[in-house]
Formats: sequence, structure tokens, C-alpha cells
Amino acid sequence: MLKKLAKIKYLPNNFKIIENGDHVLCAVSGKKISLDKLNYWNVDTQEAYYSYKEVQIQKEKL
Repeated sequence: MLKKLAKIKYLPNNFKIIENGDHVLCAVSGKKISLDKLNYWNVDTQEAYYSYKEVQIQKEKL
């Protein structure tokens, strides 16, 4: 199960693990995202998103 929050550097087509862990938190919903399921993030704001729906919500805020 998801136990430790990872610290991630989000890059344009990948991400780099700065501090070991097995999940990150969605910047919009706060949901836990397993690193093996992490598909959506913003390089400029260094935020992860649970799904395309949270990406759209964040885009509408900006």
C-alpha cells in the first residue's frame, strides 16, 4: 500500500525522484497517486495531478 510520500522533480517527459517514496499527492484533490500510475503533472508549477479531470480544473483556475 501507499506508505511514504516521495519528493519529485517533474521534467517535460519524465520525473526524477529526489526523495524515495511510493506516492505523491494530487495538487487539486489531495488524492494519493502511486508513482507507477503518475501520468499527469505540470513542469512549471511542479504539481502532480490524479487524472486529466484535475488537470482541467487547475487550467480553469489559471
